[in-house]
Amino acid sequence: MTSNSDLLKKFWNQTANLKGWEVVPFENVLKLITYGLTVRPKYYPQGIPLVSATQIRNGIVDLHNAPRISLDDYEKLSDKCKVKTGDILFAKTGAIGHCAICQSNEKIAIAQNVARLVFDESRVIGEFALRYLRTPFIQDLAKRSAKGNAVQDLQLGEIKKFSIPLPPLEEQKRIAEILDRAEELRSKRREAIAQLDTLTQAIFLEMFGDPKSNPKGWNLTKVGEIADVQGGLQVSSSRKKYPREVPYLRVANVYRGFLNLSEIKMICATDAEISRTLLEKNDLLIVEGHGNPNEIGRVALWDGSIPNCIHQNHIIRARFDTNKIVPLYACHYLNSPGGRQHLLKSGKTTSGLNTISVSEVRSSPVSLPPLQLQGEFAQRVEAVEKLKAAHRTSLSELDALFASLQHRAFRGEL
Repeated sequence: MTSNSDLLKKFWNQTANLKGWEVVPFENVLKLITYGLTVRPKYYPQGIPLVSATQIRNGIVDLHNAPRISLDDYEKLSDKCKVKTGDILFAKTGAIGHCAICQSNEKIAIAQNVARLVFDESRVIGEFALRYLRTPFIQDLAKRSAKGNAVQDLQLGEIKKFSIPLPPLEEQKRIAEILDRAEELRSKRREAIAQLDTLTQAIFLEMFGDPKSNPKGWNLTKVGEIADVQGGLQVSSSRKKYPREVPYLRVANVYRGFLNLSEIKMICATDAEISRTLLEKNDLLIVEGHGNPNEIGRVALWDGSIPNCIHQNHIIRARFDTNKIVPLYACHYLNSPGGRQHLLKSGKTTSGLNTISVSEVRSSPVSLPPLQLQGEFAQRVEAVEKLKAAHRTSLSELDALFASLQHRAFRGEL
């Protein structure tokens, strides 16, 4: 049986060698590969950061949220647990494959679930190695190479077997710089979207106050008293016998405050089912089930962009009486930290899936400021949403560009 590493080397031999690049196992270009502290230490409010897999995200080591050990305990550690500037940290358990270069000059230690990779700088530039490690191909290989039942772990021996193409150092530097610039553009777009999200939240709090404390004393009602709340259709192979095929929305299409309609699936249903679950513009779509308990109850407003679209059972639809509440206001209320507390507390867990029921959505409280004020809020938010939509479109284009650059870079096609 062909191993993962053999498949990887064959892949690069068919591509990178067209440029005359050498393809070698990691162990040939690593000066050191090790993992961190195996014994749980005593933690302190201040001290030396101990980085675990959870502190490695998006190419960054999050020292701010790392637990702290004492300087005395740090000094007693073996050198293999101590990080130096330029080392690559690679999550080998948990978020397997997440990796980053340590940019800090301060003392840092690593936990057992983090691998520390030190490359031979005469052969591999750290930034090039990091960009290579973050490619989808290597990320997938890392996850497939992990072993274990309850807890998956990527052994250091497996990492050593990974193969890497070796362009000349100047070419490595050029590739890393191109990908860094592309990543910087993506990061700026994400930051702009996050800032606009913060602006929307600020507008809501300014106009209506925090739903948790209701400081402006708005009248409260329940969603079910001012909206028709409806569950969706269960997806199954037995539906193929039904006469009509229509598009439907699922959890992957509904995010907190926005829709992702890049992939729409079809479902067979009866006329009666379609009539019952047919979506109308300004319906609220509420996530009924999710693996992450913090994501149940997230809400988005249906834009009516897909004709004859219905929804599956993991999406609950709420159709509000617009004489009593503005749907966009209701969406932001239920998505606010205070407004979503009822649904978060109502969640049940079955076989790893966190769910809420239609009745719990109906009983969810919502405040009723004057309609005119709700309308003013909607106008202000719609202007912000147009900017966010433009940024999301740009981010999607940048993501596609980055994926193309990443794919071409390590094939010698840049």
